[in-house]
Amino acid sequence: MSEKQPPLLVFVGGFLGAGKTTLILKAAEMLRARGQRPAVITNDQDAGLVDTQYALAHHLHAREVSGGCFCCRFSDLMEAADQLADYRPDVILAEPVGSCIDLSATILQPLRAFYRKEYRLAPLTVLLDPEMADRAGRNEVAEEIQYLVKNQLAEADLLCLTKVDRHTQPPELPFPIDFRLSAKTGEGVAEWLNEILATTRVVGARLLQVDYVQYGAAEAALGWLNVHASIQLFEPASPLFVCGPLLDEIEGALTRADIVIAHLKIFDRGASGWIKASICSNGQEPVPAGDLLAEPTQDHELAINLRAVADPAQLEGIVRQALAGVPGHVQIRHFGAFRPAQPTPEHRFAHRA
Repeated sequence: MSEKQPPLLVFVGGFLGAGKTTLILKAAEMLRARGQRPAVITNDQDAGLVDTQYALAHHLHAREVSGGCFCCRFSDLMEAADQLADYRPDVILAEPVGSCIDLSATILQPLRAFYRKEYRLAPLTVLLDPEMADRAGRNEVAEEIQYLVKNQLAEADLLCLTKVDRHTQPPELPFPIDFRLSAKTGEGVAEWLNEILATTRVVGARLLQVDYVQYGAAEAALGWLNVHASIQLFEPASPLFVCGPLLDEIEGALTRADIVIAHLKIFDRGASGWIKASICSNGQEPVPAGDLLAEPTQDHELAINLRAVADPAQLEGIVRQALAGVPGHVQIRHFGAFRPAQPTPEHRFAHRA
């Protein structure tokens, strides 16, 4: 019997709301169907990440790197990958923070230099939401966000347009798209998987010239908020009827305050099932996923992740007011509202390793 290959590390980048988590979960489902063993590593500036709960709800082996992006927490990233060793994954799908850039220099090249025997590397995939592309083309996106998105696209080894099931006429773009994907319908996902599993392309081929002062200022334009809470309702309700009103209340308050939403995610779990709902812009209709017909229960576990162009204190006030309107006892287990710190990578390579 031939010796098992080292796990393939697949980094899936892209701006907040581009569909990274949804694609990763669809890819994991397809990998399982092929008899392979997928695992997931999520990443956030803070603890209490909806994406981690979402991955666990899909019965995936998952680890979370919190407190900073993969580049600033490279040692934590490798520890998380090593913790998955007992599961013996074939593929580890890793999702960097949605505001991160310079992944080739700070993650892929260090991996090539220091962990060449322990892990194989897939080409860096970057996702682009057609709605974001449209808004950017009409100059309806904040300058700081445009800076981050532009640099993410510039370093992609594989560039994928997502959510094509919701956009029948994708925007015309000034750069080539490798794959058009829908994680909802599965369109293009198998072909993308075949490409990354073959690893025929050069990994980390493009290294950026990044002004880290400008990069830090662009990230700091976003307010970041994460909440984890336990809820005991006065009357039983399903996860859908916890998520829906909360998302509507928070979105409405943000819109009335003229706060631009980059991403709002809510995850709720009761004894009978779970629901995840999210939006990527003001006024967008959420598409819930999970157990839509779950039975009403009184006890719930809730996670909220909000990224918006606003002062974190303002975001905190809006979310706390929305939670105060929940008809039950809400016990806050974690509440973080802040601006991302200046990125300081552990390693940064000027040339390919």
